[in-house]
Amino acid sequence: MLSNSEHRAGGRRTKRPTWPRRTNRRRNPVPLALPSHQHHWLCASAFPFQPASRCLCPCGRVPFLYNHRQGPAFPSLLYQLLVRCHGRRISGATAALPLPSSLFPFASCSALPPSPPMAHPRGGVCPLLSLAVSLALLCGGADAALRELEVGYYARTCPGAEEIVRGVMARALSREPRSVASVMRLQFHDCFVNGCDGSVLMDATPTVPGEKEALSNINSLRSFEVVDQVKEALEEHCPGVVSCADIIVMASRDAVVLTGGPRWDVRLGREDSLTASQEDSDNIMPSPRANASTLIRLFAGYNLTITDLVALSGSHSIAYRAKLDALCPLGGDEEVTGGMDATPIVFDNQYFKDLVHLRGFLNSDQTLFSDNAGTRQVVAKFSEDQDAFFRAFADGMVKMGELQNPRKGEIRRNCRVANGSPSPRHKQVLLVQSLVQDY
Repeated sequence: MLSNSEHRAGGRRTKRPTWPRRTNRRRNPVPLALPSHQHHWLCASAFPFQPASRCLCPCGRVPFLYNHRQGPAFPSLLYQLLVRCHGRRISGATAALPLPSSLFPFASCSALPPSPPMAHPRGGVCPLLSLAVSLALLCGGADAALRELEVGYYARTCPGAEEIVRGVMARALSREPRSVASVMRLQFHDCFVNGCDGSVLMDATPTVPGEKEALSNINSLRSFEVVDQVKEALEEHCPGVVSCADIIVMASRDAVVLTGGPRWDVRLGREDSLTASQEDSDNIMPSPRANASTLIRLFAGYNLTITDLVALSGSHSIAYRAKLDALCPLGGDEEVTGGMDATPIVFDNQYFKDLVHLRGFLNSDQTLFSDNAGTRQVVAKFSEDQDAFFRAFADGMVKMGELQNPRKGEIRRNCRVANGSPSPRHKQVLLVQSLVQDY
């Protein structure tokens, strides 16, 4: 009789390759101190396990698990953060898979940088089949989760979509100039929380608070009705085609162009999320009192540089913000606003000139010039060279727009609710019907 660990191969008795045994003992322990914005990235969709509050992405090294207080994890020498698959950015800095390209039977991963195979921590070389399967799951999961974004994505399915968005934004600017600034800010608040998926537009439900109720958003974000108007116009032209996430990206670009800023091509093809998370927004979005070091770490987690940070902060060039607590206490007059630079409805580099002269409106603005040598140098450059600011801002907006939510989404018919959920107007009708029946 053959034992459970043996099988016949070529007429002789050989040892069956065994999967490394799970153990509760921590080998090469690693603190799971990854930024919270990496929740539910690639490993959440490509693997059948998911840490409770952090996401570790195995990079093709030994598939050896151990138990951690937050769930299954990989020892420190056996994983890296996976940030590119098929050439697409996912998160963090670039990582290379430590396996020769000859091990991959699929062409999609054959371009990964080769290096010697990794030895099993208990001795010997890991089974190649297990490694290949792990990598197939890893890269295959990325293909299934991340959509290909393209310039001109709606050219066939919804011709004129970008022109429709621009027209609605132009009318909004003529009615209320500050509305376009508010719309532009939506991209930052949307993309930094689980990717650009339109989740910031969703209304709260009785059981799930939305991102609008997050501390950084509740008294800050506005002009959602402008996005509603854009969506209604697009639904009349091509129903069920253009996502709310793409509307935010297009409308943000148009807000800049209509106020005198640079124009850039937007890559489209995003899906809308099915839910929103107030908790994630509270954990990720920076406070208006954040210092430069905190902001640099936050942006670095999304593979955005110091130049990107400073340039994107220049969006405050056309921003309005309620005056501080003395002017606009909670429950006060929401119509009282304060310009964040001397030319509040023109997109220019006046914002950086104000920072150089120590006239920043928020601490998170002034800290870019006052508290960090790296950001101070970029602020000084942009204050003197508006063209350099425009180029860097356009590049930063494109990079920020590349952040995606790997979870399966949809094209919402109403940007405020997921498909299949009753709209606010429908809820009112149901309430009236219920009252009539009770009466």
